[in-house]
Amino acid sequence: MKDKVKLLIKKYLVHFSYFYSHLGYRVFIALCLSLMVGVLDGFGLAMFIPLLKMVEGDSNQASEDLGGMGFLVNGLENMGIGLTLISVLLIISIFFIMKGVFKFCESYYTILNKQYFIKKLRYDNVEKLSEYSYRAFVTADSGKIQNTLSAEVNRVSNAYSNYFSAVQAGVLVSVYAALAFMTNAQFAVLVVIGGGLSNLLYYRIYRKTKETSSKVTKGGHIFQGLLIQMVSFFKYLKATGSIDNYGNKLKGSIDYIENSNKKIGFYDSILLATREPIVISVVVVVIFIQVNLFSEKIGVIVLSLLFFYRSLNSLVYMQGHWNKFLNNSGALENMREFMSDLERNKEPVGKHVFSGLRESIVLDRLSFAYGSNIVLNEISLEIKKNKVYAFVGESGSGKTTLVNIIAGLFPLTSGAISVDGIAYNDLEKKSFSKKIGYISQEPVIFSDSVFNNVTLWADPNENNIARFWEAIEKAALYGFVKELKERENSQLGSNGVMVSGGQKQRISIARELYKEVDVLILDEATSALDSETERIIQESFDRLKGHYTLLIVAHRLSTIKNADEVIILDSGKIGGKGNYQTLIEDSLSFRRMVELQEI
Repeated sequence: MKDKVKLLIKKYLVHFSYFYSHLGYRVFIALCLSLMVGVLDGFGLAMFIPLLKMVEGDSNQASEDLGGMGFLVNGLENMGIGLTLISVLLIISIFFIMKGVFKFCESYYTILNKQYFIKKLRYDNVEKLSEYSYRAFVTADSGKIQNTLSAEVNRVSNAYSNYFSAVQAGVLVSVYAALAFMTNAQFAVLVVIGGGLSNLLYYRIYRKTKETSSKVTKGGHIFQGLLIQMVSFFKYLKATGSIDNYGNKLKGSIDYIENSNKKIGFYDSILLATREPIVISVVVVVIFIQVNLFSEKIGVIVLSLLFFYRSLNSLVYMQGHWNKFLNNSGALENMREFMSDLERNKEPVGKHVFSGLRESIVLDRLSFAYGSNIVLNEISLEIKKNKVYAFVGESGSGKTTLVNIIAGLFPLTSGAISVDGIAYNDLEKKSFSKKIGYISQEPVIFSDSVFNNVTLWADPNENNIARFWEAIEKAALYGFVKELKERENSQLGSNGVMVSGGQKQRISIARELYKEVDVLILDEATSALDSETERIIQESFDRLKGHYTLLIVAHRLSTIKNADEVIILDSGKIGGKGNYQTLIEDSLSFRRMVELQEI
């Protein structure tokens, strides 16, 4: 029985469950407000029958003309309120004023819920993306990530609005159908039949709309992926005259999205065009049946028609919003899948808060593989605090992978890492990462000021400004920043276009020093620089010796002469280790590397 219930929820309430998981009790408050709007509207409409009787000069048997809704008149009489023109008009006004109040509450509460939902959705995505494992990230579709976090969020917002508009309309359909049943049970049957038949007419349109919505989402992923690459490789595409070819590829993805949206617009137009004819056709049929087959009194017929027309209008309104919801349902499916992927690949988090390196990091028979491709094979090594370690070897020997594992970016395939005797998996990863500095061949420069690039948007108070200038001085940037027109507030441009390669690297160094790191990783940090700039950067590194644990992945061997220990990696294994001079004497492979670079 439980499995059947789960299956029904999965099939018919999957969207409701998703929204409920984000909104909780707020969903039911919104539905209750919709219920009150329908009930008050129905009561107000019902009171028009006594009013019509008075116009005809007959104030008797008002409750009988209301059918099952006669309890309203009886209730008023029991309260000592007689049915006069003034009292009926006043009661009608009260019902519709109360309906207006609840309608305002329903409308505004729906807006508040929507904003809360979108904010929570974005917060959840940002938090989950922050906890996303790096290994999963490097194999993920960047276009999908970009599209989901930008354009798809707006489509999910539209899906939410239309879903609950459809649900609220469905509540009104239920209320009017219930009131109609109370008035005349035969009429209620006609409502169900008429509504069911109209819904069958739209079933195929709903299905086609849902399929096309998924195509829009797919097209969005492709477009965003291509756009990211166009921006990233703009210089190359422009310089080689390839930008038009790439632009044509981008236009193809735009055409794909446009054609899908055209189909959705076609289905929407069918619904819009057929809505009123269907409503009027059903009304005509009901009038004929009520008068000719059931010989109902005019009061009951009028009230039935009022409820019927209200019900059918709500039904058509519900169908319209449901189709608009399906227009965006592909985004909703994509968002659920995206968030599930983020959750599945969440970075494991230990409980031991890391306050700083005291002694050493120990690698014990560490191995790592991509599928069947073994990158590192049983690496054992002790990295002592405030020592300088250099990793050298041919391309593909595993140098960068090794330091990435030490930084916590990749999980081990086998073996173990301990930090000051604490197993790596037991460390609270964020506290450990904050003590890691990472400088790569392509420095990370944000389109912002020098201060924000170094401090990562710290509050510019007296203490942080003092720390900023201290980090700038250690990175040999003091003179450069002082000479800038706006000094620390000077803008660096997109990806640091306003500064040189060497200045970018020194800004990166200053950022890591501002963080007060313990371990500083330099991954080919000077390989793309000219000799003079490399010398300046190298002098900056030499000044850091003894103050930080430096892990240097080096291609230019001239940069590691002063390392405490040089580790040679050969096909994922340690092929030798020692200081620079010892390896020249004892290692044939290292000596050949030095000779090839003519050092």
